[in-house]
Amino acid sequence: MRRVAAIGEASALAGYALAGVEVLPAEDATGAVRAWTTLDGGVGLLLLTRAAEAALSSRLAEADDLLWAVVPA
Repeated sequence: MRRVAAIGEASALAGYALAGVEVLPAEDATGAVRAWTTLDGGVGLLLLTRAAEAALSSRLAEADDLLWAVVPA
């Protein structure tokens, strides 16, 4: 079974951890890229803040086997 992970500002994603989402805090673009490099093939759904999506847009375009979504602010 594949997991759900989230990348972005910790304050925006804290509640998702309560639902079992693996939260990878990233307070800036560098942090988002660093968090991205820790993902493995076990992640099937990736939740992102708007800032994380902007930082990872080129990588997301190449991730054919990953479903991702931007969470509301």
